[in-house]
Amino acid sequence: MCVVSINVPEEILLDLHEDMNDFAEYMKKMLAVDLYKNKKVSLGYCASVAEMSKEEFIKYLGMNGISIFAFASEEELLEEMENA
Repeated sequence: MCVVSINVPEEILLDLHEDMNDFAEYMKKMLAVDLYKNKKVSLGYCASVAEMSKEEFIKYLGMNGISIFAFASEEELLEEMENA
C-alpha cells in the first residue's frame, strides 16, 4: 500500500470538531465512494481504500444513496432479472 498525504488547513479540522485521524478516515471513504461512482476501480479496491470489507462498503454506499446495481438500460435490467 502506498501513502499519500494532503495539506489541509487546521481551521477545517477545528470547524469540523474532528481530529486528524477522524478526518483521514472520512477522506478515505469519500475517495473510495468517488472512485466507485466514477467507475475508476472495482468495488473491492474501493472497499480496500476505505479500509472496509466489501459488505461494509456496500452498506456504506447504500447509506449514501449509491446503488451497486447499475444497468445501461431497462432491457439489461429485465434480462438480469430473468437470469436470476
